[in-house]
Amino acid sequence: MENNKVALVTGGMGGLGTAICRRLHAAGFKVAATYSPSNPTPEAWLAAQRDEGYRFLSYKVDVGNYADAEWMMQKLLSECGRLDVLVNNAGITRDQTMRNMEHADWAAVMHANLDSVFNMSKQAIEPMMAQKWGRIINISSVNGQKGAYGQANYAAAKAGMHGLTKSLALEMARHGVTVNTVSPGYLNTRMVQQVPQDILVGRILPQIPLGRLGEPEEVAALVAYLASQEAGFVTGANIAINGGQHMC
Repeated sequence: MENNKVALVTGGMGGLGTAICRRLHAAGFKVAATYSPSNPTPEAWLAAQRDEGYRFLSYKVDVGNYADAEWMMQKLLSECGRLDVLVNNAGITRDQTMRNMEHADWAAVMHANLDSVFNMSKQAIEPMMAQKWGRIINISSVNGQKGAYGQANYAAAKAGMHGLTKSLALEMARHGVTVNTVSPGYLNTRMVQQVPQDILVGRILPQIPLGRLGEPEEVAALVAYLASQEAGFVTGANIAINGGQHMC
């Protein structure tokens, strides 16, 4: 149990976000999830979680907008009194080859995937420094480590995320705050399930030595470890969890 410490998970209502929220709740955290203003069904998600015994706070916020993130964090701190763990999980894709990519596709992915990490971490570090304890966990991707055809925007944002992790880890270490990156491979989420079967079976799975997709719960378990007291000596790391698809 984490003695009612507070954890915030951005993009908390997606497949991986839900698994992370549940795992941190099981570890004893009071968990808040953010969701995009474009999400039409946040109440349905909250109700479904309650039906299974999970009670989460929720905040509608465009995490890529600095003022919105600032307002949301002040609201959370006023309602919860503290913030102990921030999981930067929000993100989108706008896949296209560089030759055909519009600037809007580049900007949207940078806005949601990388600007959001700055915006939310900037708001989180002051309360964490004040209590001399905190965990910031940034959810990157295997494609940020190895690149991916048609994902110059996404791979650049995810690689940039770990650059931020390393720099912020150096700044925060003396304040008792750790900062780490988790880089999942392909997971068994709704988004991956929508990939055409010929691509999934013919192209993606053969790249994974373990021969299967990862489960969101496996990544959530790693996040829960990094959020724990026991992980206090881990900072500035980029931990791959990809079934052997990319070994670094």
